[in-house]
Amino acid sequence: MLGYNFSKFDPNTNGKSPFETLLNLFLQLLTYTSGDFNEAMQWLNELDKEYKLTDSDYGIGDFIEDLKAKGYIDDKNEKGEIKITSKTEQGIRKKSLEEIFGKLKKTKSGNHQTFKPGGGDEINPETRPFQFGDTMEQIDFTNSIRNAQINHGIDSFKMQEDDLEIRETDFKSQTSTVLMIDISHSMILYGEDRITPAKKVAMALSELIQTKYPKDTLDIVVFGNDAWPIEIKDLPYLQVGPYHTNTVAGLELAMDILRRRRNPNKQIFMITDGKPTCLKVGTRYYKNSWGVDRKILNRCMSLATQCKKLKIPITTFMIATDPYLQKFVQEFTETNNGKAFFAGLDNLGSFIFKDFESGKRKTVY
Repeated sequence: MLGYNFSKFDPNTNGKSPFETLLNLFLQLLTYTSGDFNEAMQWLNELDKEYKLTDSDYGIGDFIEDLKAKGYIDDKNEKGEIKITSKTEQGIRKKSLEEIFGKLKKTKSGNHQTFKPGGGDEINPETRPFQFGDTMEQIDFTNSIRNAQINHGIDSFKMQEDDLEIRETDFKSQTSTVLMIDISHSMILYGEDRITPAKKVAMALSELIQTKYPKDTLDIVVFGNDAWPIEIKDLPYLQVGPYHTNTVAGLELAMDILRRRRNPNKQIFMITDGKPTCLKVGTRYYKNSWGVDRKILNRCMSLATQCKKLKIPITTFMIATDPYLQKFVQEFTETNNGKAFFAGLDNLGSFIFKDFESGKRKTVY
């Protein structure tokens, strides 16, 4: 006999299975622990003790087995250690994207809209007569055959150049992006965890570009005393070091990467907690962590001006609320005529957005 099986409704589950509920929390913990599975599980067990996340039907042991079965973790290595997989790394990025930018659907092409028709890959409903140089792929054969029938009749069917119609495609501009991430010691200074929200923003931006603009190029640069490139898959494991903030090195590397890109549309995203404190002069590091050093600042402003002349806008994500730290971002972004998002640590999903090119200011949630 067919029928329905009703179960007790728990308003706290939001319709999610026990595994899904624990997975969301687990992915958050992995961001805080820089991808350390053991530390994340210790935190999860402590939270389970305090908030009773599991019950007699589904425990942490079941959750671990499900993680293995679903490909989120792997213990098949030489040391037998449990490591997170690429599926988990992507899950962390997607979680950050949903938290910061909301849910976006994947598209098959880049989606930087322009108002110009051209050699793109999105069909335009408008057609036009055939012109010399048009390709076979552009011909709308349905309309062209209909034109031939009207112009020459069905009995003596033939198709000439005047019968052909071209289906135009919209040109989609592509963009080359460099994402700069500050990993200086100040990102965890005085007990403030700034690196975790910075990683969340970085992972959200990388996932946004990969899903919504898959034909764009994305390079990631981290900067401390020096600057070096990293892979997208390394973002969850990113940690700060005993470094100063050499923003100049990061910008120089970003500009060097973009210089090699043939794409005419280029941009830089920079995630930082404030002022630069380091500059490499020859083989020596010039450092000053107290106040704003005009020697370092002038070099940063010079690079911001160069980027402006090269039409490379810089969008800065400021992960700090200190007024004196935000002062550098304000002056730097005005020099570049770029954009800035001022985000607090307690409300990562909310930004104060300033567009210095148009003079607009608004709160983005």
